[in-house]
Amino acid sequence: MPLATRTDIPVIAIDGPSGAGKGTVAAAVADRLGWHLLDSGALYRVIALVASRQGLDQRDGPALANLIGGLDVAFSPAGVTVGGVDETLAIRDDAVGGAASIVAAIPEVRNALLATQRRFRDHPGLVADGRDMGTVVFPDAAAKVFLTASAESRAQRRLLQLRDMQRLNENRAGGRVSRRSQPVVPEFDALLRELEARDARDRERTVSPLVPAPDAHTVDTTAMTIDEVVSTVMAHVAKHVPLDG
Repeated sequence: MPLATRTDIPVIAIDGPSGAGKGTVAAAVADRLGWHLLDSGALYRVIALVASRQGLDQRDGPALANLIGGLDVAFSPAGVTVGGVDETLAIRDDAVGGAASIVAAIPEVRNALLATQRRFRDHPGLVADGRDMGTVVFPDAAAKVFLTASAESRAQRRLLQLRDMQRLNENRAGGRVSRRSQPVVPEFDALLRELEARDARDRERTVSPLVPAPDAHTVDTTAMTIDEVVSTVMAHVAKHVPLDG
């Protein structure tokens, strides 16, 4: 549906680099408000994952754009489903994340995803997180936030997240996970290098580079807890979005 027909539905755009906490914060804000959630980063990860499974070249813009039209992606508090299948853990694999960064720089992919992303805009409102939510996808968002943090703190958060995922895999398998099948958790230095490389790709790409919208409220989350960040974002939202109750 064209953006112009949905301007009556408020959007909160939360942008920022990988590891700044925008996904967790966006989910918490959406939950508090009872609004819909769009994790745009997960969409690019889904494209990268499905393309890999189908043997597509992850730099083939037309093929990837064609793939997007057939995707059935849904978000819920439990995670992400693709065609009704839970792919929450699969799309969080580091290799998928790296491929998603490459896929996200392809103009045909970003253009094809615009309509898909905007379809998530529904009553009573939408909380959208990504890297260009406030600049490209929803430039008319009622409230815009840009979360940032030091590269070191973001790499440390990612390391802890990967370790938690590894434990979750082990628990789901009742401890019967072989070392060969268990994803390897990278060392901190390797994570930091990859994160810095991804930051550079996101900032320097010609299409929708990672920059805060001119009217975005920037929050440095380096020394903040998730609860503190959520409270800060909610305080900003309350100044710009009429909220019931």
